[in-house]
Amino acid sequence: MHITCAGRTDVGIIRSGNEDSYLMVPDRGIFVVADGMGGHAAGEVASEMAVRFVARELGSLRGLSDDQVADRMRTAIRAANGAIFQRTLTEHDKRGMGTTVTALVLYHTRFLIGQVGDSRAYLFRDSNLIQLTKDHSYVQEQVDAGYLTPEQARSHPYSNVITRCVGANSDVMPDIYLGTVKPRDLFLLASDGLTGMLEDHQLAELLTASRMPQEHVDELVTEANRHGGLDNITAILVRIDSAEAAVGDTTQITQPGVRG
Repeated sequence: MHITCAGRTDVGIIRSGNEDSYLMVPDRGIFVVADGMGGHAAGEVASEMAVRFVARELGSLRGLSDDQVADRMRTAIRAANGAIFQRTLTEHDKRGMGTTVTALVLYHTRFLIGQVGDSRAYLFRDSNLIQLTKDHSYVQEQVDAGYLTPEQARSHPYSNVITRCVGANSDVMPDIYLGTVKPRDLFLLASDGLTGMLEDHQLAELLTASRMPQEHVDELVTEANRHGGLDNITAILVRIDSAEAAVGDTTQITQPGVRG
């Protein structure tokens, strides 16, 4: 598998500090976005710890099966959770800190995502934008229950309230998503500073243009700021330039908790 990738984080227009972090390890196919919370210093610490721990604990995925990679992802995110939670117990100024984590790994001809919180992973394939992850948020629960429409959820006053995060409790269980990559696939990982400012159809329109990933990322950040820049903005874009021929269904995307 050959890829081209780019990432960027931006403080936005309103915030004075940046609590987002991201990490890319292209040679190991590892990409992580984290959006911290708990005050400027604590949020920055939580998100930075998360991306570092997840990348380190994932290690090399060479030769592993889907089940083994999924187990490795769960272990990595839970290790980050444990380390962050421990600091909330021992350091007074870190109490209440936590972070989202959305991590993508590419291996063989497969992708796998581990996710906690409301940072998202998207797949742009054949001119269609697919949201791969499902937010752990109050408004998403209300949408699932039929109390809110997706449109109402976007503008709801509690749209930034998440129901699961890394570091808030002694343990956490991420959702796992997996599928098969195809050449020309684009994977977008983003904090809610991007997805809260730009709707999916706007993201799709920006990704339709034929540009290098760095140009796409820069334009996404610029547009999020142009639409208000109310939060920190982080985006990673990974383009699949070539992939070995896969056997079987190359388009199936497995839902959380289901291995395929």
